[in-house]
Amino acid sequence: MKGTILVVEDETSIRNIVRVYLEQENYRVICVDNGPDGLELARKHRPELVILDLNLPGMGGMEVAARLRQESDVYILMLTARTEEADRVAGLRIGADDYLTKPFSPNELVARVQAILRRQRGGAGVSVASNTLRFAHVEIDPDRHEARASGQLLDLTTTEFSVLLELARHAGRVLTREQLIDRVWGHDFYGTDRVVDVYVGQVRRKLEQASEQTLIQTVRGVGYKFVDKS
Repeated sequence: MKGTILVVEDETSIRNIVRVYLEQENYRVICVDNGPDGLELARKHRPELVILDLNLPGMGGMEVAARLRQESDVYILMLTARTEEADRVAGLRIGADDYLTKPFSPNELVARVQAILRRQRGGAGVSVASNTLRFAHVEIDPDRHEARASGQLLDLTTTEFSVLLELARHAGRVLTREQLIDRVWGHDFYGTDRVVDVYVGQVRRKLEQASEQTLIQTVRGVGYKFVDKS
């Protein structure tokens, strides 16, 4: 088996087709139709990835995702019938790694799952360095998966840490959204570059709260740059 995937989806037809396609790829698939049971099974089976519907009985997908993210760095792929950008952005802010809008192609879902699971934990697709990166206000330890700003340990999700690490490794240089997607999410990422703006914004906010410094600059029309000088 390649790994365990938990599917939290209240529509029987969708659960069944997702199970069939993922099992054909040799994944162990556990299915449940409501939020509370989804949380319980995630804690019990510790899956590599959770496929999570937003509209669930008992507890909404947003709340389930928020609780999962508080407890672990499990990968989360959200399924939603909503097309509004605000809903997708809200899911990414909570800590989802990707999203797919219904109706979707089962083959595309499998491809997204495979792309997510190819990312390295503790680095989400970024090559892990052996040495700590030290700047005037920021210290990043890839081996411990820890980042500090002005001595304060930052509460970063796996993807947030990867974004910061990639920017820091190219300190002083501008990275485009496309470069960040390729290096953090992988070249086969299916989403839009809006995901970069969301995660960079979250990382910048956490850095500023801890250090009272603007350490990630926006280069309008190009991308983002990490700058941390004395």
